[in-house]
Amino acid sequence: MALRFVECQSPNYDARPEGMPVDMLVLHYTGMRTADEALARLTDPVAKVSAHYTIGRDGRVFRHVPEERRAWHAGVAWWAGSPDVNARSIGVELVNPGHEFGYIPFTDEQIEALIALAKVIMTRHPVVPRYVVGHSDVAPARKEDPGELFPWRMLSQFGIGTWPAPDQTQLDWPVEQALARFGYGVQPDVDVPQEKVIAAFQRHFRPARIDGIADDETRALLKGLLFQSGLVTG
Repeated sequence: MALRFVECQSPNYDARPEGMPVDMLVLHYTGMRTADEALARLTDPVAKVSAHYTIGRDGRVFRHVPEERRAWHAGVAWWAGSPDVNARSIGVELVNPGHEFGYIPFTDEQIEALIALAKVIMTRHPVVPRYVVGHSDVAPARKEDPGELFPWRMLSQFGIGTWPAPDQTQLDWPVEQALARFGYGVQPDVDVPQEKVIAAFQRHFRPARIDGIADDETRALLKGLLFQSGLVTG
């Protein structure tokens, strides 16, 4: 599809650290009652938050911050050993009231626009599927977005993120070690309860049941991801 950009500049950004690769794509929902409220906040210098893009429910893409700049979208976050997710990522918001104001499915127009936008971003930057994540993946103690209604499995068919084929063989590692190997922040690196990290993993990869318990199905999905990503071998 042809992307419909709308210029909606935000002052809330700064320079990326010199030499830092832009190798992550972090997806969010706006979590506000209306699109207008969300756009106002993302462009308010007092709020000190932003993203590179926001996708409206009609598929329009609001452009806030140039990709070469660091937008302030992830906050305190961690992925794959990096505590400065903003420095190495592109942040994309999708308009949705979120869990606080009445979480609803994303529209077809939003997802079509996201697919087109993500493909463009991933041609400009070395973003591999394991580094396409949700806000809840990088900040599991604080965030739930983009949430369990987000179509991660479908997006993976376009190379936007990954989706596990369960591996039923025994995962010998402790679950926190396996989560950390995939990219999640765990103790002692990050002060977050293990059940919050497991719940974030389930929200992304097993949205039908999010209970924070590392049961056999959760472990099988995690091991499948590690094999798919080349992080363990047989």
